[in-house]
Amino acid sequence: MVKQPNILLLMCDQMRGDCMGTAGHPDVKTPYLDSLARDGVRFVNAYSACPSCIPARAALFTGKSQERHGRVGYQDGVAWDYPDMLPQLLSNAGYHTEAVGKLHVHPPLRRCGFRNLTLHDGYIGYYRKPENPWIEHQFAHDAYIDFLKNRCGTGADVGDTGIECNSWITRPWIYDEMSHPTNWVTTETLKALHKRDRDLPFFIMASYVRPHPPWDAPVSYYDTYRQMQLREPASGDWDDPSRTEEDGRYYDSRFGTGDPELRRQGMAGYYACITHIDHQIGRIIKTLDQEKILEDTIVVFLSDHGEMLFDHSLFRKVVPYQGSINIPLIFRVGQNIAGGSRNAVCGRVVELRDIAPTLLEMAGADIPQSMDGRSLEPLLTGVSAGPVREYLHGEHSGGEASNHYIVSEKDKYIWFSQSGREQYFDLAHDPREEDDLIGAPGCQDRISILRGRLVQALSGREEGYTDGSRLIPGRPPQNLLNGVFTTGA
Repeated sequence: MVKQPNILLLMCDQMRGDCMGTAGHPDVKTPYLDSLARDGVRFVNAYSACPSCIPARAALFTGKSQERHGRVGYQDGVAWDYPDMLPQLLSNAGYHTEAVGKLHVHPPLRRCGFRNLTLHDGYIGYYRKPENPWIEHQFAHDAYIDFLKNRCGTGADVGDTGIECNSWITRPWIYDEMSHPTNWVTTETLKALHKRDRDLPFFIMASYVRPHPPWDAPVSYYDTYRQMQLREPASGDWDDPSRTEEDGRYYDSRFGTGDPELRRQGMAGYYACITHIDHQIGRIIKTLDQEKILEDTIVVFLSDHGEMLFDHSLFRKVVPYQGSINIPLIFRVGQNIAGGSRNAVCGRVVELRDIAPTLLEMAGADIPQSMDGRSLEPLLTGVSAGPVREYLHGEHSGGEASNHYIVSEKDKYIWFSQSGREQYFDLAHDPREEDDLIGAPGCQDRISILRGRLVQALSGREEGYTDGSRLIPGRPPQNLLNGVFTTGA
């Protein structure tokens, strides 16, 4: 048994929890992720409590709920001044810490405790606005952009395929495969492994931008799905496809496209990006095995949030449905680390905030009292099969889509804070949320219980969403909780 295990955190952006072979998806091929799951524990009820890039990553690094880290919606340009972040705490505990790929923090070179950074955040419009003082630093902090220009020409950029970074349009990568950002993250991660201080345990985060758009996997991956008959998106009795036609945008859309062929092409492009990532993860796992350190390493695979992928005529994230909030989460604990379970599936409700306390405990480091996430170590080692939590409160602020949800292992209650609209789904029997039971006579007692839990979760919040006894719609939503950011995160 090793005194302090190595830790490899493999992170994707915008990957749904159901898009793996091991999760039973009928179309997506993920042989390496399936192998990780067979050698470890897969959490089927893992969630992102605030499903967009920045607040999700804040939960991951701070071990805090969105109410505690203060980011309850998406907002660029807000400094990461948290005192106790996972990379710093592991550095303090004697780890060699390194991040490769996407961090999406501010300022862009904020280390968050990592000793080394090799960054590529993708195309983030905020840093490319001409009036933004950070535009001059866009290429200076992004190591991949510099690599791409040196390899493919000074005019090369991540958008050269013609696809916008929030678009459902897809087409294959136009440069050589090894220049793709997914390959680059893997190559740089392998360099980090080879150059590490071998007298120290390592914490390496390999963070992929895909399958966040642009969906531009190399052509061989796109061809795998291009002619495949793909499962249709989920549709329910509550869908509003008219919003898709009203929206009509090819970029930055929340409602996708109504064209069945373009939807199918988009799904093919999304799945192609996932299989591409899977194969690149295989390069890393094989290297750990060849160096005989795989069994001394905790490998974690997860995503920051999901992707609606045209389910219910919706696209992207931030909404409270399973495609958006349910994420993949796999822990593979090496055999030289005490008690790692194998080929296990855990149905307990867990969240991104639980990752930091779990890794700190397994590294033998102290868990700060500021963290309200819960260690999953007992579930990973088989010491306990008890619940981490009975239910989870999640949310996302931002215009008319502002929402809150309460989800358990078996069901979900949703409240849209601007309109007051409610929904209820029996996830145990309807995992694709195709039957809204909010008005069903036999469900009213359960709905009342979950509504009461949301009232409890929102009591005392500065937005005024409740008076302690009822939910109050129409209060102005906030992306940041002033009570957190004015007193220090």
